[in-house]
Amino acid sequence: MSQSPRPPLRVGLFVTCLVDLYRPSVGLAAVRLLERAGCLVEVPSTQTCCGQPAYNAGDKPDAKVIARQVMKAFAGFDYVVAPSGSCAGMLRTHYPEMFADEPDLLPQVTQFAGRCHELVSFLTDVLGIERVPARYAGVVTYHDACSGLRELGVRAQPRQLLRSVAGLTLEELPGADVCCGFGGTFCVKYPDISERIASDKIAAASGTGADTLLAGDLGCLLNMAGTASRQGKRLKVRHVAEVLADMSGDVPPIGWPRGRV
Repeated sequence: MSQSPRPPLRVGLFVTCLVDLYRPSVGLAAVRLLERAGCLVEVPSTQTCCGQPAYNAGDKPDAKVIARQVMKAFAGFDYVVAPSGSCAGMLRTHYPEMFADEPDLLPQVTQFAGRCHELVSFLTDVLGIERVPARYAGVVTYHDACSGLRELGVRAQPRQLLRSVAGLTLEELPGADVCCGFGGTFCVKYPDISERIASDKIAAASGTGADTLLAGDLGCLLNMAGTASRQGKRLKVRHVAEVLADMSGDVPPIGWPRGRV
């Protein structure tokens, strides 16, 4: 007797605040990648911020209120996926830390955290995706965003998928694992230091000869794109999901006017 086909995984997409407000194309790219992989994707309308700004600022009570709302919004999904190592790191790593003082709730929080993943690592590590049907005519370099790299171990996964993109050449970025200078509120509290770090990052990216700088966190990308623009660099800055989903021709690079790709 043959077994019934396994139903598709039900994935809740955690869009993130920055994607929602500044770069919706990243969310659309994430949906395309997940659906191509056979997932049933839903975007809960009641989702909010992950609570990281409050948590990093020391406002644990409000961060917990936000976390409870997030867990309620994403209840029942097989997985929760975010196109951001920063937000995914908050859900997966810091939620259990935050609720460690509530032993009755901690098992539920830990179970939720275990279902949360960064987008590219979910595609490769959970779904086993090795290649994507995408094309990109250019030379790219990749910045490893701090949270994704250090909290979730996201490093090899985006490079693996990028190497499968037709027409794309990947050049390693010297100091790829060095912060871009964004750091959430860090760039507001220490703008001079942040600007120097970002300038060094753009100089390193330009030095590779790449025409495109990619990363997996929109906060980093906005910071680096702004620095490149102020310096008059013609460096294209994009979220890695846009390239992997073959959507780079649909939207201009970050900070570029529409119609200029």
